[in-house]
Amino acid sequence: MNSAIIFGLLIALMLTGMPISISLGLTVLTFIFTMTHVPVEAVALKLFTGIEKFEIMSLPFFILAGNFLTHGGVARRMIDFAASMVGHFHGGLALAGVMACAMFALVCGSSVATVVAIGSIVLPAMVEHGYPMRFGAGVITVAGSLGILMLPSIPKVIYAISTGTSMGALFVAGLLPGILLTFMLCFVTWYLARKNNYPRMKKATWMQRLRAFRECVWGLMLVVIIIGGIYSGVFTVTEAAAVSAMYAFFVSLFVYKAIRLRDVKKVLLNSANMSAMLLYIITNAVLFSFIMTNEHIPQVLADWILDKDMGMVKFLVMVNLLLLVAGNFMEPSSIILIMAPIIYPAAMVLGINPVHLGILIDVNMEVGLCHPPVGLNLYVASGISKLGITELTKAVLPWLLTMLVFLIIVTYWPELSLWLPRVMGMM
Repeated sequence: MNSAIIFGLLIALMLTGMPISISLGLTVLTFIFTMTHVPVEAVALKLFTGIEKFEIMSLPFFILAGNFLTHGGVARRMIDFAASMVGHFHGGLALAGVMACAMFALVCGSSVATVVAIGSIVLPAMVEHGYPMRFGAGVITVAGSLGILMLPSIPKVIYAISTGTSMGALFVAGLLPGILLTFMLCFVTWYLARKNNYPRMKKATWMQRLRAFRECVWGLMLVVIIIGGIYSGVFTVTEAAAVSAMYAFFVSLFVYKAIRLRDVKKVLLNSANMSAMLLYIITNAVLFSFIMTNEHIPQVLADWILDKDMGMVKFLVMVNLLLLVAGNFMEPSSIILIMAPIIYPAAMVLGINPVHLGILIDVNMEVGLCHPPVGLNLYVASGISKLGITELTKAVLPWLLTMLVFLIIVTYWPELSLWLPRVMGMM
Protein backbone atom coordinates (compact mmCIF):
# COMPACT_ATOMS: atom_id res chain seq x y z
CA MET A 1 0.00 0.00 0.00
CA ASN A 2 2.74 2.43 1.00
CA SER A 3 4.67 1.75 -2.22
CA ALA A 4 1.57 2.65 -4.27
CA ILE A 5 1.24 5.92 -2.33
CA ILE A 6 4.92 6.79 -2.84
CA PHE A 7 4.88 6.26 -6.59
CA GLY A 8 1.40 7.72 -7.01
CA LEU A 9 2.45 10.93 -5.29
CA LEU A 10 5.66 11.15 -7.33
CA ILE A 11 3.82 10.67 -10.63
CA ALA A 12 1.12 13.17 -9.65
CA LEU A 13 3.74 15.84 -8.88
CA MET A 14 5.61 15.15 -12.12
CA LEU A 15 2.40 15.45 -14.16
CA THR A 16 2.03 19.03 -12.89
CA GLY A 17 5.22 19.89 -14.77
CA MET A 18 7.29 20.16 -11.60
CA PRO A 19 11.03 19.37 -12.04
CA ILE A 20 11.92 15.78 -11.14
CA SER A 21 14.32 16.84 -8.37
CA ILE A 22 11.65 18.89 -6.56
CA SER A 23 9.06 16.15 -7.13
CA LEU A 24 11.37 13.64 -5.46
CA GLY A 25 12.04 15.95 -2.53
CA LEU A 26 8.38 16.78 -1.90
CA THR A 27 7.40 13.11 -2.16
CA VAL A 28 9.99 12.19 0.46
CA LEU A 29 9.06 15.02 2.84
CA THR A 30 5.32 14.32 2.55
CA PHE A 31 5.80 10.63 3.23
CA ILE A 32 8.17 11.19 6.16
CA PHE A 33 5.95 13.65 8.00
CA THR A 34 2.55 12.02 7.35
CA MET A 35 2.95 8.26 6.80
CA THR A 36 6.00 6.98 8.62
CA HIS A 37 7.73 7.16 12.00
CA VAL A 38 11.28 7.41 10.68
CA PRO A 39 13.20 9.92 12.84
CA VAL A 40 14.22 13.09 11.02
CA GLU A 41 17.73 12.60 12.44
CA ALA A 42 18.00 9.27 10.62
CA VAL A 43 16.99 10.95 7.36
CA ALA A 44 19.60 13.68 7.85
CA LEU A 45 22.27 11.07 8.57
CA LYS A 46 21.32 9.06 5.47
CA LEU A 47 21.41 12.20 3.35
CA PHE A 48 24.93 12.96 4.56
CA THR A 49 26.30 9.40 4.20
CA GLY A 50 24.45 8.88 0.90
CA ILE A 51 26.32 11.64 -0.92
CA GLU A 52 29.59 11.29 1.00
CA LYS A 53 31.11 9.14 -1.72
CA PHE A 54 34.48 9.69 -3.38
CA GLU A 55 33.05 8.60 -6.75
CA ILE A 56 30.55 11.49 -6.81
CA MET A 57 33.48 13.88 -7.16
CA SER A 58 34.09 12.48 -10.65
CA LEU A 59 30.82 13.97 -11.96
CA PRO A 60 31.83 17.68 -12.00
CA PHE A 61 35.25 16.78 -13.46
CA PHE A 62 33.78 14.72 -16.33
CA ILE A 63 31.26 17.51 -17.01
CA LEU A 64 34.08 20.08 -17.07
CA ALA A 65 36.18 17.92 -19.41
CA GLY A 66 33.20 17.52 -21.76
CA ASN A 67 32.58 21.27 -21.85
CA PHE A 68 36.22 22.03 -22.65
CA LEU A 69 36.20 19.46 -25.46
CA THR A 70 32.90 20.77 -26.86
CA HIS A 71 34.32 24.29 -27.21
CA GLY A 72 37.92 23.28 -27.84
CA GLY A 73 38.01 22.40 -31.53
CA VAL A 74 38.22 18.64 -30.93
CA ALA A 75 34.96 17.88 -32.76
CA ARG A 76 35.97 19.56 -36.03
CA ARG A 77 39.25 17.64 -36.18
CA MET A 78 37.50 14.34 -35.50
CA ILE A 79 35.02 15.07 -38.30
CA ASP A 80 37.87 15.84 -40.72
CA PHE A 81 39.60 12.56 -39.86
CA ALA A 82 36.37 10.54 -40.18
CA ALA A 83 35.58 12.18 -43.53
CA SER A 84 39.05 11.32 -44.83
CA MET A 85 38.45 7.66 -43.96
CA VAL A 86 34.85 7.06 -45.13
CA GLY A 87 33.89 10.15 -47.17
CA HIS A 88 34.22 8.33 -50.51
CA PHE A 89 31.40 5.86 -49.68
CA HIS A 90 27.72 6.60 -50.42
CA GLY A 91 26.56 9.12 -47.85
CA GLY A 92 30.19 9.73 -46.91
CA LEU A 93 29.61 12.92 -44.97
CA ALA A 94 26.79 11.30 -42.96
CA LEU A 95 29.03 8.29 -42.26
CA ALA A 96 31.73 10.71 -41.12
CA GLY A 97 29.17 12.24 -38.76
CA VAL A 98 28.42 8.84 -37.18
CA MET A 99 32.12 8.02 -36.80
CA ALA A 100 32.85 11.47 -35.38
CA CYS A 101 30.02 11.03 -32.85
CA ALA A 102 31.57 7.71 -31.79
CA MET A 103 35.04 9.24 -31.41
CA PHE A 104 33.74 12.29 -29.56
CA ALA A 105 31.67 10.00 -27.31
CA LEU A 106 34.87 8.21 -26.31
CA VAL A 107 36.14 11.35 -24.61
CA CYS A 108 32.99 13.33 -23.77
CA GLY A 109 30.37 11.16 -22.02
CA SER A 110 27.36 13.36 -22.82
CA SER A 111 24.88 12.70 -25.63
CA VAL A 112 23.61 16.27 -25.73
CA ALA A 113 27.16 17.65 -25.95
CA THR A 114 27.94 15.16 -28.74
CA VAL A 115 24.92 16.26 -30.78
CA VAL A 116 25.81 19.93 -30.28
CA ALA A 117 29.52 19.54 -31.05
CA ILE A 118 29.17 17.28 -34.11
CA GLY A 119 25.76 18.37 -35.39
CA SER A 120 26.52 22.10 -35.47
CA ILE A 121 29.43 21.37 -37.84
CA VAL A 122 28.21 18.39 -39.88
CA LEU A 123 24.58 19.39 -40.57
CA PRO A 124 25.33 22.69 -42.40
CA ALA A 125 28.07 20.90 -44.38
CA MET A 126 25.68 18.10 -45.38
CA VAL A 127 23.05 20.55 -46.63
CA GLU A 128 25.75 22.40 -48.56
CA HIS A 129 26.77 19.13 -50.24
CA GLY A 130 23.18 18.34 -51.28
CA TYR A 131 21.88 16.11 -48.47
CA PRO A 132 18.29 16.61 -47.23
CA MET A 133 18.30 18.19 -43.77
CA ARG A 134 15.90 15.47 -42.53
CA PHE A 135 18.44 12.76 -43.39
CA GLY A 136 21.33 14.53 -41.70
CA ALA A 137 19.36 15.47 -38.59
CA GLY A 138 18.07 11.90 -38.24
CA VAL A 139 21.58 10.47 -38.39
CA ILE A 140 23.15 12.88 -35.90
CA THR A 141 20.24 12.75 -33.41
CA VAL A 142 20.63 9.00 -32.90
CA ALA A 143 24.42 8.79 -33.36
CA GLY A 144 24.81 11.46 -30.70
CA SER A 145 23.32 9.06 -28.15
CA LEU A 146 26.61 7.12 -28.29
CA GLY A 147 27.78 9.77 -25.82
CA ILE A 148 26.39 7.84 -22.84
CA LEU A 149 27.40 4.35 -24.03
CA MET A 150 31.10 4.78 -24.74
CA LEU A 151 33.84 5.16 -22.12
CA PRO A 152 33.29 8.02 -19.64
CA SER A 153 29.58 8.56 -19.11
CA ILE A 154 27.59 10.47 -16.51
CA PRO A 155 24.73 7.87 -16.44
CA LYS A 156 27.33 5.15 -15.81
CA VAL A 157 28.77 7.10 -12.89
CA ILE A 158 25.27 7.54 -11.43
CA TYR A 159 24.46 3.83 -11.86
CA ALA A 160 27.76 2.90 -10.21
CA ILE A 161 27.02 5.19 -7.26
CA SER A 162 23.46 3.86 -6.92
CA THR A 163 24.41 0.18 -6.96
CA GLY A 164 28.03 -0.02 -5.85
CA THR A 165 29.14 -1.47 -9.21
CA SER A 166 32.73 -0.98 -10.37
CA MET A 167 32.90 2.27 -12.32
CA GLY A 168 36.02 1.21 -14.22
CA ALA A 169 34.36 -2.03 -15.36
CA LEU A 170 31.29 -0.08 -16.53
CA PHE A 171 33.42 2.33 -18.56
CA VAL A 172 35.24 -0.49 -20.36
CA ALA A 173 32.07 -2.60 -20.76
CA GLY A 174 30.47 0.01 -23.01
CA LEU A 175 33.30 -0.02 -25.54
CA LEU A 176 32.44 -3.15 -27.59
CA PRO A 177 28.66 -2.46 -27.58
CA GLY A 178 29.44 1.11 -28.66
CA ILE A 179 31.57 -0.12 -31.56
CA LEU A 180 28.84 -2.56 -32.64
CA LEU A 181 26.17 0.15 -32.53
CA THR A 182 28.43 2.48 -34.54
CA PHE A 183 28.75 -0.16 -37.28
CA MET A 184 24.99 -0.80 -37.27
CA LEU A 185 24.20 2.92 -37.60
CA CYS A 186 26.82 3.27 -40.33
CA PHE A 187 25.31 0.36 -42.28
CA VAL A 188 21.78 1.82 -42.16
CA THR A 189 23.17 5.24 -43.16
CA TRP A 190 25.13 3.77 -46.08
CA TYR A 191 22.13 1.70 -47.26
CA LEU A 192 19.75 4.69 -47.26
CA ALA A 193 22.35 6.93 -48.92
CA ARG A 194 23.03 4.35 -51.63
CA LYS A 195 19.31 3.81 -52.18
CA ASN A 196 18.72 7.57 -52.60
CA ASN A 197 22.00 8.19 -54.42
CA TYR A 198 23.25 10.78 -51.95
CA PRO A 199 26.61 12.40 -52.78
CA ARG A 200 30.04 10.96 -52.15
CA MET A 201 33.25 12.83 -51.40
CA LYS A 202 36.53 12.55 -53.25
CA LYS A 203 38.65 9.73 -51.86
CA ALA A 204 41.40 11.06 -49.60
CA THR A 205 45.01 9.99 -50.01
CA TRP A 206 46.78 8.16 -47.21
CA MET A 207 48.90 11.25 -46.62
CA GLN A 208 45.74 13.33 -46.12
CA ARG A 209 44.37 10.69 -43.74
CA LEU A 210 47.62 10.67 -41.75
CA ARG A 211 47.57 14.46 -41.53
CA ALA A 212 43.94 14.44 -40.33
CA PHE A 213 44.74 11.77 -37.75
CA ARG A 214 47.68 13.77 -36.41
CA GLU A 215 45.35 16.73 -35.95
CA CYS A 216 42.77 14.81 -33.91
CA VAL A 217 45.11 12.50 -31.99
CA TRP A 218 45.39 14.99 -29.11
CA GLY A 219 41.68 14.53 -28.41
CA LEU A 220 41.79 10.74 -28.79
CA MET A 221 44.72 10.52 -26.36
CA LEU A 222 42.22 11.21 -23.60
CA VAL A 223 40.89 7.66 -24.09
CA VAL A 224 44.40 6.26 -23.52
CA ILE A 225 44.84 8.40 -20.42
CA ILE A 226 41.51 7.35 -18.84
CA ILE A 227 41.62 3.62 -19.59
CA GLY A 228 45.39 3.27 -19.32
CA GLY A 229 45.47 5.08 -15.99
CA ILE A 230 42.61 3.06 -14.48
CA TYR A 231 43.82 -0.30 -15.85
CA SER A 232 47.41 0.24 -14.72
CA GLY A 233 46.31 1.40 -11.27
CA VAL A 234 48.02 4.78 -11.63
CA PHE A 235 44.82 6.50 -10.55
CA THR A 236 41.20 5.80 -9.61
CA VAL A 237 38.19 6.69 -11.77
CA THR A 238 37.67 9.90 -9.81
CA GLU A 239 41.32 10.85 -10.24
CA ALA A 240 41.02 9.96 -13.93
CA ALA A 241 38.12 12.42 -14.20
CA ALA A 242 40.26 15.20 -12.68
CA VAL A 243 43.17 14.38 -14.99
CA SER A 244 40.85 14.36 -18.03
CA ALA A 245 39.51 17.81 -17.09
CA MET A 246 43.04 19.22 -16.83
CA TYR A 247 44.08 17.52 -20.07
CA ALA A 248 41.01 18.84 -21.93
CA PHE A 249 41.80 22.33 -20.61
CA PHE A 250 45.41 22.08 -21.82
CA VAL A 251 44.52 20.74 -25.29
CA SER A 252 41.72 23.26 -25.89
CA LEU A 253 43.70 26.28 -24.70
CA PHE A 254 47.31 25.59 -25.67
CA VAL A 255 47.31 22.92 -28.41
CA TYR A 256 44.24 23.66 -30.55
CA LYS A 257 43.94 27.25 -29.28
CA ALA A 258 40.19 27.12 -29.97
CA ILE A 259 39.33 28.93 -26.74
CA ARG A 260 41.05 31.87 -25.07
CA LEU A 261 41.87 32.42 -21.43
CA ARG A 262 38.93 34.79 -21.00
CA ASP A 263 36.55 32.06 -22.28
CA VAL A 264 37.58 29.68 -19.47
CA LYS A 265 35.38 31.50 -16.95
CA LYS A 266 32.27 30.85 -19.08
CA VAL A 267 33.14 27.14 -19.42
CA LEU A 268 33.69 26.86 -15.66
CA LEU A 269 30.36 28.56 -14.88
CA ASN A 270 28.43 26.34 -17.32
CA SER A 271 30.04 23.25 -15.81
CA ALA A 272 29.30 24.43 -12.26
CA ASN A 273 25.63 25.04 -13.13
CA MET A 274 25.25 21.60 -14.68
CA SER A 275 27.07 19.92 -11.78
CA ALA A 276 24.95 21.70 -9.17
CA MET A 277 21.74 20.67 -10.95
CA LEU A 278 22.86 17.04 -11.17
CA LEU A 279 24.03 16.90 -7.54
CA TYR A 280 20.70 18.37 -6.39
CA ILE A 281 18.86 15.59 -8.24
CA ILE A 282 21.19 13.00 -6.66
CA THR A 283 20.57 14.42 -3.19
CA ASN A 284 16.80 14.09 -3.51
CA ALA A 285 17.12 10.68 -5.13
CA VAL A 286 19.22 9.44 -2.19
CA LEU A 287 16.37 10.36 0.15
CA PHE A 288 13.82 8.70 -2.16
CA SER A 289 15.94 5.55 -2.24
CA PHE A 290 16.16 5.62 1.59
CA ILE A 291 12.35 5.74 1.86
CA MET A 292 11.97 2.84 -0.59
CA THR A 293 14.51 0.78 1.33
CA ASN A 294 12.84 1.61 4.64
CA GLU A 295 9.52 0.40 3.21
CA HIS A 296 11.24 -2.75 1.84
CA ILE A 297 10.06 -2.07 -1.73
CA PRO A 298 13.14 -3.58 -3.50
CA GLN A 299 12.93 -6.70 -1.32
CA VAL A 300 9.20 -7.04 -1.97
CA LEU A 301 9.84 -6.84 -5.72
CA ALA A 302 12.56 -9.49 -5.50
CA ASP A 303 10.27 -11.79 -3.48
CA TRP A 304 7.44 -11.24 -5.97
CA ILE A 305 9.68 -12.28 -8.85
CA LEU A 306 10.71 -15.43 -6.98
CA ASP A 307 7.08 -16.25 -6.18
CA LYS A 308 6.05 -15.81 -9.81
CA ASP A 309 8.96 -18.00 -10.92
CA MET A 310 9.91 -15.27 -13.39
CA GLY A 311 13.03 -16.33 -15.25
CA MET A 312 15.83 -14.12 -16.47
CA VAL A 313 14.36 -13.74 -19.98
CA LYS A 314 10.96 -12.50 -18.78
CA PHE A 315 12.55 -10.27 -16.15
CA LEU A 316 14.79 -8.55 -18.72
CA VAL A 317 11.78 -8.00 -20.99
CA MET A 318 9.95 -6.40 -18.06
CA VAL A 319 12.96 -4.21 -17.23
CA ASN A 320 13.31 -3.02 -20.83
CA LEU A 321 9.61 -2.16 -21.08
CA LEU A 322 9.70 -0.34 -17.73
CA LEU A 323 12.75 1.73 -18.73
CA LEU A 324 11.40 2.50 -22.21
CA VAL A 325 8.15 3.76 -20.70
CA ALA A 326 10.06 5.82 -18.12
CA GLY A 327 12.07 7.34 -20.97
CA ASN A 328 8.86 9.03 -22.14
CA PHE A 329 8.63 11.11 -18.97
CA MET A 330 12.09 11.55 -17.42
CA GLU A 331 15.67 12.22 -18.41
CA PRO A 332 18.32 9.47 -17.95
CA SER A 333 19.88 10.55 -14.63
CA SER A 334 16.51 10.66 -12.87
CA ILE A 335 15.44 7.29 -14.28
CA ILE A 336 18.62 5.59 -13.10
CA LEU A 337 18.49 7.14 -9.64
CA ILE A 338 14.89 6.01 -9.12
CA MET A 339 14.84 2.67 -10.94
CA ALA A 340 18.30 1.19 -10.33
CA PRO A 341 17.85 0.63 -6.55
CA ILE A 342 14.54 -1.14 -7.29
CA ILE A 343 15.69 -3.30 -10.22
CA TYR A 344 19.16 -4.15 -8.90
CA PRO A 345 18.22 -6.49 -5.98
CA ALA A 346 15.84 -8.51 -8.15
CA ALA A 347 18.48 -8.78 -10.89
CA MET A 348 21.03 -10.08 -8.37
CA VAL A 349 18.54 -12.73 -7.21
CA LEU A 350 18.29 -13.96 -10.81
CA GLY A 351 22.08 -13.99 -11.25
CA ILE A 352 22.29 -11.10 -13.72
CA ASN A 353 25.73 -9.48 -13.74
CA PRO A 354 25.53 -5.88 -12.42
CA VAL A 355 27.84 -4.60 -15.19
CA HIS A 356 25.61 -6.18 -17.86
CA LEU A 357 22.57 -4.63 -16.18
CA GLY A 358 24.28 -1.23 -16.20
CA ILE A 359 24.99 -1.36 -19.94
CA LEU A 360 21.43 -2.56 -20.61
CA ILE A 361 20.07 0.44 -18.67
CA ASP A 362 22.46 2.71 -20.59
CA VAL A 363 21.11 1.53 -23.96
CA ASN A 364 17.54 2.08 -22.79
CA MET A 365 18.52 5.63 -21.83
CA GLU A 366 19.94 6.11 -25.33
CA VAL A 367 16.61 5.16 -26.87
CA GLY A 368 14.77 7.57 -24.55
CA LEU A 369 16.99 10.44 -25.69
CA CYS A 370 15.86 10.01 -29.31
CA HIS A 371 12.07 10.04 -29.12
CA PRO A 372 9.42 12.46 -27.78
CA PRO A 373 8.12 13.82 -25.52
CA VAL A 374 11.33 14.42 -23.50
CA GLY A 375 14.06 13.15 -25.85
CA LEU A 376 16.78 15.75 -25.24
CA ASN A 377 18.69 14.84 -28.41
CA LEU A 378 15.58 15.59 -30.47
CA TYR A 379 15.23 19.08 -29.04
CA VAL A 380 18.92 19.87 -29.46
CA ALA A 381 18.94 18.59 -33.06
CA SER A 382 15.73 20.50 -33.73
CA GLY A 383 17.41 23.70 -32.59
CA ILE A 384 20.38 23.10 -34.90
CA SER A 385 18.42 21.90 -37.95
CA LYS A 386 15.34 24.19 -37.49
CA LEU A 387 13.09 21.14 -38.10
CA GLY A 388 9.94 20.63 -36.04
CA ILE A 389 9.87 17.86 -33.44
CA THR A 390 7.20 15.92 -35.37
CA GLU A 391 9.20 16.02 -38.59
CA LEU A 392 12.41 15.11 -36.80
CA THR A 393 10.70 12.21 -35.01
CA LYS A 394 9.82 10.74 -38.42
CA ALA A 395 13.35 11.38 -39.66
CA VAL A 396 15.02 9.36 -36.87
CA LEU A 397 12.83 6.26 -37.31
CA PRO A 398 15.25 4.08 -39.38
CA TRP A 399 18.07 4.62 -36.87
CA LEU A 400 15.77 4.40 -33.85
CA LEU A 401 14.52 0.99 -35.02
CA THR A 402 18.17 -0.03 -35.46
CA MET A 403 18.82 0.95 -31.86
CA LEU A 404 15.87 -1.17 -30.66
CA VAL A 405 17.37 -4.17 -32.46
CA PHE A 406 20.67 -3.34 -30.77
CA LEU A 407 18.89 -3.24 -27.39
CA ILE A 408 17.71 -6.82 -27.92
CA ILE A 409 21.26 -7.89 -28.80
CA VAL A 410 22.73 -6.25 -25.68
CA THR A 411 19.97 -7.68 -23.47
CA TYR A 412 20.45 -11.33 -24.44
CA TRP A 413 24.17 -11.36 -25.31
CA PRO A 414 25.78 -10.41 -21.98
CA GLU A 415 29.29 -11.38 -23.10
CA LEU A 416 29.27 -8.44 -25.51
CA SER A 417 29.44 -6.20 -22.45
CA LEU A 418 31.35 -8.46 -20.06
CA TRP A 419 34.15 -9.90 -22.19
CA LEU A 420 36.46 -6.86 -22.26
CA PRO A 421 36.31 -5.90 -18.55
CA ARG A 422 36.79 -9.59 -17.68
CA VAL A 423 39.88 -9.85 -19.95
CA MET A 424 41.27 -6.66 -18.42
CA GLY A 425 40.76 -8.03 -14.92
CA MET A 426 38.29 -5.36 -13.86
CA MET A 427 35.65 -7.81 -12.61
